[in-house]
Amino acid sequence: MYLGIDASNLRAGGGVTHLVEILRAANPKANGFTQVILWGGTATLCKIEERPWLHKIHDPLLDRSLPFRVFWQSFRLKKLAKQAICDVLFVPGGSDSSGFKPMVTMSQNMLPFEWREMRRYRWHWITLKLLLLRLTQSRTFRKTDGLIFLTKYARDTVLKVVGKDLAKTTIIPHGINPRFFLQPRSQRKAEEFDEAHPCRILYVSIIDVYKHQWHVAEAVAQLKEGGLPVQLDLVGPANPPTLKRFNKVLRRFDPQGKCIHYHGPVPYEKLFNWYHQSDIFVFASSCENMPNILLEAMAAGLPIACSNRGPMPEVLGDAGVYFDPEKPAAIAEAIRKLIEDPILRTQKAEAAFKRAKEFTWERCADKTFGFLAECFR
Repeated sequence: MYLGIDASNLRAGGGVTHLVEILRAANPKANGFTQVILWGGTATLCKIEERPWLHKIHDPLLDRSLPFRVFWQSFRLKKLAKQAICDVLFVPGGSDSSGFKPMVTMSQNMLPFEWREMRRYRWHWITLKLLLLRLTQSRTFRKTDGLIFLTKYARDTVLKVVGKDLAKTTIIPHGINPRFFLQPRSQRKAEEFDEAHPCRILYVSIIDVYKHQWHVAEAVAQLKEGGLPVQLDLVGPANPPTLKRFNKVLRRFDPQGKCIHYHGPVPYEKLFNWYHQSDIFVFASSCENMPNILLEAMAAGLPIACSNRGPMPEVLGDAGVYFDPEKPAAIAEAIRKLIEDPILRTQKAEAAFKRAKEFTWERCADKTFGFLAECFR
């Protein structure tokens, strides 16, 4: 069998990471595929490692803006896939207008399917973008021959919107790159944290309205004011309007930058260093499909204070201390529990590390290619 993969709408972030990792870990022949044809833009294709069974095809239109990529998918992809003798087409981006059959896609973005989260953007162009995604992805999900979800939470939420009378569906979680794994360290006693060696709290994520970094910053400022020696490091890119809101909070709670530090984006290849240098991880998102960052923190052997929303409890299980991400006092209390109790930190870190081992890219790749083959038969 020949498999076609449309990466025209994968430009950055988790979608590209997923594609890079499953193609690195894949053994397509084990599931009956002798060749994989991948269409994408220059930036995406450059990140994909060469494989004897992989044929990467670049089209200049895929380096251009969204209208050009939509045109390519709508009017060129079907013909190209037929010329390549593809038996099945995989569209991991979630939106397809090619008309090729059989076609399999994925649900990787929860924002279009949760009104509560979408409304946080108010009358912003992002709201229109999310509404369009809700429309196009819902239409794609209804006509697909196979639909991959990353979590049970995502499946249940999306099916409430698009209807449950769909084709084949499955749940295949993402994996974790081995570079993130680090055996849980011996936990320092609470009294060992001091101003010279504070408890280093890490939050990795894009600064955006549903990530609630300002609530985390306020929580850490409360802990600092209460006498706990803490330092918050925030790593990740930023949505510009949201960054303004975040900086306003920083000027209010830590104007001199003594305990809260925003470091901006960090290359994915170097991100593991931040996890390995921290004492506690906090994850305050209220909307996720599959929280890859949470998986990375679990693999890094960190005690985790985590949002109680979305799929986070499904992924982390009983290996974290949970809080309401919109209540700074609740965030502060969850972090305080971890700081003051080294035994709790040890238990949660070890449980998270053990749970993280269940998420491998080899397992993800094998199940993905197996599902693709199943949807062709």
